[in-house]
Amino acid sequence: MDIEEFVKKNMRQQKDENEIIEKLTTIIEYYKNINSKQAKLLSKTVYDEVKTTENLDKTELKKLLDYPKTNIHMGEFGVGSRGQGDFYVHNQIAQIIKNTDTSSIVNPTAQDDGGVVKVEDTYYITTAIDGIHSRLSDYPFLAGFHTARATLRDVCVMGANPVALISDIHLADDGDVGKILDYTAGICAVSELTQVPLVSGSTLRIGGDMVLGDRLVGAVGAVGSSNTLPKARSNAKEGDLILMTEGCGGGTITTTSIYNNYPEVIKETLNVQFIKASQLLNNYPSEDKIHAMTDITNGGIIGDSNEINKTTGLGIHLYSENIKNLINSKVYNMLDDLDIDVLGVSVDSLMIIVSEEESDTIIRLLNENKIKTDVIGKITNTGKTYLEDESGNIKQLVPKFREAAYTPIKKVIDSINEVDFEENKKTINHATVESIKKKDEIVSWIKSRYE
Repeated sequence: MDIEEFVKKNMRQQKDENEIIEKLTTIIEYYKNINSKQAKLLSKTVYDEVKTTENLDKTELKKLLDYPKTNIHMGEFGVGSRGQGDFYVHNQIAQIIKNTDTSSIVNPTAQDDGGVVKVEDTYYITTAIDGIHSRLSDYPFLAGFHTARATLRDVCVMGANPVALISDIHLADDGDVGKILDYTAGICAVSELTQVPLVSGSTLRIGGDMVLGDRLVGAVGAVGSSNTLPKARSNAKEGDLILMTEGCGGGTITTTSIYNNYPEVIKETLNVQFIKASQLLNNYPSEDKIHAMTDITNGGIIGDSNEINKTTGLGIHLYSENIKNLINSKVYNMLDDLDIDVLGVSVDSLMIIVSEEESDTIIRLLNENKIKTDVIGKITNTGKTYLEDESGNIKQLVPKFREAAYTPIKKVIDSINEVDFEENKKTINHATVESIKKKDEIVSWIKSRYE
């Protein structure tokens, strides 16, 4: 619980000081093994700190200390839920980066799996970072394992060979230190299986003294290198075929299995087959025939296909039966039992976009190495994604506001939050413009100060 925000909210509602302190004292006593006198002292100190910041004289530094408020909440707009709201906010983040005076080969404006820079005209460095699944806080080994796996996969699908992992972990004030160790062990399991070392990291508390509880959040980053241009999504060409490897799931499927009581499915997610597939593809003799790779994670194949549509202006035609046949049977049966759209959830398959004449050879290579692979679609000129079922019926696939609801609480939230998407987009766009202006002004001020 964020006790600083608790005090701020009560202050803004003009609650009495003593009432706020007493309520907060009770909350602190609930979480902390301390006496009432100590809890009250903490409560009063928090109140005084918040009062100081709320009454801070911002005359000269107002622009620096304030941020452009939208009054749109993360959950309300679906940020992090891999749907339309999430994609839009990521696009706005990319706009800030686009308006920065630096250069790269691939940056977030491409909405790709990783970013790429060129070093001294000799080789390419690819980077990626993935956050842990928020619902795996109580299962730190799995959180670390699947996040490390995801970030390595992001580097691999860009055509790079991963060379290092980095880690960041934030544990709330009442969290058991064992969580940090278990999380690190999960990352190191993937590190050992893939022979990519974990070389550095950061460990902090969420909100320092101001957040109670034992919530764990964090991220794992990866760095890779290559001698050739990245296999960015933008390289897809009309007429290419789309291949897919078997999807056994990762953090999302693990979360689905835990919170819907399908623990037997967790074991299906524990593999690093993607690294084997990526190495085979990155060392493929006719490597130029492999135009693009991605992993099916961001809102499932619906979300990733939509991002490819936006990036390339090209269309995608998919075959539903082929996709279903490439999803691990235990994973597929669980999703089917729970009425979760298999196309709208992350299954952690590789999607490989290749020239048609090379597709059979690539499929054979992967299958011979026990990586189940088949054609699931083709690149077209429609600019949209269509799905064809086994009867030949065709429908357009459009991302929902959020990805498929795969936990009980997500299904409830889907029925609660209603937003004016277009109006909120305008508000967020305005905040983006203000953020860019602020960045430009601060950069100019710092430059002028030290010239």
